[in-house]
Order: sequence, then C-alpha cells, then structure tokens
Amino acid sequence: MSNSSFDYQAAFSRNIGWVTRQEQERLRQARVAIAGLGGVGGAHLLTLARLGIGAFNIADFDSFEVHNFNRQVGAAMSSIGRPKADVMAEMAVDINPEADVRVFKEGVSGGNIDAFLEGVDVYVDSLDFFVPEVRCLIFDACYRKGIPALTAAPLGMGVSLLYFKPGGTSFEDYFRVAGRPTQEQYARFIAGLSPAMLQRDYLVDKEAVNFAQKRGPSTMMACDLCAGVMGTSVLKVLLKRGALRAAPWALQFDAYHQKLRYTWRPFGNANPLQQLLMMLIRPILKGG
Repeated sequence: MSNSSFDYQAAFSRNIGWVTRQEQERLRQARVAIAGLGGVGGAHLLTLARLGIGAFNIADFDSFEVHNFNRQVGAAMSSIGRPKADVMAEMAVDINPEADVRVFKEGVSGGNIDAFLEGVDVYVDSLDFFVPEVRCLIFDACYRKGIPALTAAPLGMGVSLLYFKPGGTSFEDYFRVAGRPTQEQYARFIAGLSPAMLQRDYLVDKEAVNFAQKRGPSTMMACDLCAGVMGTSVLKVLLKRGALRAAPWALQFDAYHQKLRYTWRPFGNANPLQQLLMMLIRPILKGG
C-alpha cells in the first residue's frame, strides 16, 4: 500500500468503541514526547502509534546491538549498528504515514530541552536507569511547563507506574535525588519506583545485577506490560477519561506473582517506610 492510499480512519477504526470518533480525532492531534527508545521506549512508541497518536518528539543517541534483542522492539539483524531514533521513527511512520515524528538523535540535554518539549501534551519517560541527571532535567522541565509526565519501569516480569501531574507532587518532591551522589540516586530511584518490591524474590542469578558496570537483567514481558499500562495512562490523560492516581501514589503489577499493589508514600523518599527500604537497598548497590 502506498502512502497515498493510507486512510487514518480505516487504520484506527478498531479503536472506535473503546474511544469515540471525537476522541480518536483528539488522539490524532496530540503530540507525545518520548526520551529513550530502547526496551520500554520503543514499545511505548509503537503502542501509541497504533493508538493513533499523530505526533511525536523522540530522542535517543544510541544504536542497536545484539544484546538488545531480548527486549527492544526495534532490535533485529537488519538494525544492528543503526541509530535507534532513526529505526523507531521509520517503524512509527510505517504504521501511520501521516505521523509527524521529530527526531532528536543527540538525545536530550540542557541545550535542546525546550525544543524537545515544544508543543508536547504528555511526556513519556523511557530513559535508561543509569542516566539520573537527564531524567531529572526532563521531569523538572515538564513540571515547570505544566506537562503531564509518566514513567513505567520494567521490573522483573512486571511494571511499576508513576504519574506526575502538573501542580501535584513533583519528581524531585517524590524521589529527592537532587545533590545526592550517583549511587545514592540509584538507591532512591529504585525505592521510589518499586515501594512494593514485588519482584525481589525471583531474581535467580544475583550476579546479573552489577551497578558498577551499569547492567541488569530484563525481560520482554515487562516491556510489553509497561507499554500497555503506559498507553492506557496516556489515553486517560489526553482524553481526560477517569481518574489516574498521581504521585505519591505508585502502581506495581507483577505478572510472575499475579499481584497488583498500590502504594501511597506522602513525602516520597522522605517517608519513613521509604527510608527503611533504602537502608535495605544501599548495601546491595555497594555489593554490585
């Protein structure tokens, strides 16, 4: 099928029923920013493209490698060595040739953060765990600009969702990482993402986690769960459809244990329960 024969209404007609035609048009006019196009980021982009989102700002400076095959939707023999941003932009436009996809192949920095967030309705966080400075930069900018921001973390064989709504608890209010050493930022990010820690007891090879080498295990199932939860959450934010619990609430679903947990942590990582959790996490990071 050529681009000239593409029909938006036909392509996304099976969404109708779960959304109205008017709501589908709203999705068509929306712009979503996604930073990081690896495991969860690529899955987020394709899920939202199939939802009919009409415009994206996407950022990633990395290229696909063989070790990405287990979890990254853009990773294949044909994409080895190619920039992730280019590959994923092509895949999104292959789904919706009308989509306006702005590509930031250099990643996100202080020099382009305003351009990256220009005209954006929702920010979807998909950055690598080991780049806390960039993550803080983007979430802080979203808060200042009044942009809803969400992160869905792949944890074991599950997902943890956090939603930072404009005017509510900010990323820094929740995680409290500013000015902390890098290792402490890791501990605080883990604790904030996963207060329920549902995934903690089925890690069968602890040597696979090495924070010094910036690596850890992952599964495609977790990335797929993240994309489903994120796509639904973005839909609810854009269409103002129903409640979505914002930070200091967090949601974690673990498919391995078939458990769902909501946690509420007023004051974020300053909460006494979080302080205790970080006391357990810090020795593990030092051992890694």
